[in-house]
Amino acid sequence: MTGIAARLDTVGARVAAACERAGRAMNAVTIVGVSKGQPAAAVIAAVAAGLTDVGENRVQEALPKIAEICARDITPRWHLVGSLQTNKVKAALELFDIIHTVDSERLAEAIARHARQPVPVLLEVNVAGESAKRGFALADVAAAAWRIGRLPGIDLVGLMTVAPQVDDPEDVRPVFRALRELRDESCLRELSMGMTDDFEVAVEEGSTLVRVGRAIFGERGAPTFQGAGEA
Repeated sequence: MTGIAARLDTVGARVAAACERAGRAMNAVTIVGVSKGQPAAAVIAAVAAGLTDVGENRVQEALPKIAEICARDITPRWHLVGSLQTNKVKAALELFDIIHTVDSERLAEAIARHARQPVPVLLEVNVAGESAKRGFALADVAAAAWRIGRLPGIDLVGLMTVAPQVDDPEDVRPVFRALRELRDESCLRELSMGMTDDFEVAVEEGSTLVRVGRAIFGERGAPTFQGAGEA
């Protein structure tokens, strides 16, 4: 697992360089190491190398992995970065510290019903309007945020997006910029945007949470569960 430490250092250096180019402080960005399809041992190695935040895409995959890691008294902050079904909300709230992918008011209401304390959440926004992706349309975010932010049990902290897959990361800069402008208008603090192939551009455009999987953990085998929260 020594390769994980080296790759994490490289990602940290790339984030720091992007912050410098944008005139931002390095501590303004949190690296979320997305361990979809990776064994618990890989997460343990990453945390030992300095990773503080870990993302998972699916409740089913996360449950045994988090249990194994917590049994060793290893306690990173756990992020749910994949789609969440309403029938998995109760289980998700037992596992995750923050949920990035609230893509409907119905889901937000389900979280509020099961929450024992305010749950930090981000609204997933389909900035590019892709038919295959979930999330709020840009034009609907302000009204949805107003309503969701007033639900008991919800701590609305920011916005999240999955940018289109492109060959040149510069092509998705307008997507990240649009979400940052919307975040600013909404007076929220967090922006979850940027993955392995485009996180540097996302940082330059204001991301506070980058969801990085392959660049930290390396290529994975075929995962048991599918999701779109990281790449």
